[in-house]
Amino acid sequence: MDSVFASIVQAPEDPILGVTAAYNKDPSPNKLNLGVGAYRTEEGKPLVLNVVRKAEQLLVNDQSRVKEYLPILGLAEFNKLSAKLILGDDSPAIQENRVATAQCLSGTGSLRVGAEFLAKHYHQRTIYIPQPSWGNHVKVFTMAGLSVKNYRYYDPTTRGLNFQGLLEDLGAAPAGAIVLLHACAHNPTGVDPTVEQWEQIRQSMRSKGLLPFFDSAYQGFASGSLDVDAQPVRTFVADGGECFIAQSYAKNMGLYGERVGALSIVCKAADVASRVESQLKLVIRPMYSNPPIHGASIAMTILKNSDMYNEWKIELKAMADRIISMRKQLFDALSAKGFA
Repeated sequence: MDSVFASIVQAPEDPILGVTAAYNKDPSPNKLNLGVGAYRTEEGKPLVLNVVRKAEQLLVNDQSRVKEYLPILGLAEFNKLSAKLILGDDSPAIQENRVATAQCLSGTGSLRVGAEFLAKHYHQRTIYIPQPSWGNHVKVFTMAGLSVKNYRYYDPTTRGLNFQGLLEDLGAAPAGAIVLLHACAHNPTGVDPTVEQWEQIRQSMRSKGLLPFFDSAYQGFASGSLDVDAQPVRTFVADGGECFIAQSYAKNMGLYGERVGALSIVCKAADVASRVESQLKLVIRPMYSNPPIHGASIAMTILKNSDMYNEWKIELKAMADRIISMRKQLFDALSAKGFA
């Protein structure tokens, strides 16, 4: 008797993670993995930050810790600290209780929870994403029930931002449409708007009533500064408008496999944020019920301890500086060979 699944076709490998699978099978001693975006040492090995090891050791030594279920929205203190990290300690939105935050499964999970919430509660079902964008964005949003359209972003002729095309496409978007914005370190191009261009983007979007959805996967990685990389988000929040922010600690804390992230929804008023938070619970509960405790506890331990936080910033800047240096060396080497 044939399997009831006999008609299922073989799915293609994931275009990003599939490269890692091929890399692991390759016996060559000279192989390089240029697929998944994960930091590596000079020896090509995964890096666990010293401050992460310290935080983890503190957790292991704390005999009072248990493995009980977390609340649906996760660790409350982690959520507060995550909102402060991206919005700033002095953010009026936080002070006025206008931010609803949920601990989610890294950046992808944060994007998906936000997308599911929008599909259920927002009047517009179209989200505009930059062309190009991270390969998983389209699937995340379409699987949630949103319609995906592109706006121009990268200009291959100038190897820079197609700013005029970007403004034209956003200007032509229907009122209320959702717009995905890479907060910094645009993936895959690495091209970010200038401070002045961000302000023009903000003005254009607010005048059209477009809803910003920030993907903040690399805070601290673009410039080496957590505050500088958060500035585009803070510019939008400072005008009192609403926005979505998906955060990931995979890159900046090296917590790739721990799946640590947060979704923050900045609202117009505290009572709105309270209702939004209540509905986020209804999105999350049937999806994965509640998030895991260990990785978020590591991040929370680092964020709430001033000494560990400062140590993290030093290690983060060292990673960012090395990436910038290696990119320059690669560019110079390619230029010398006539490829750049």
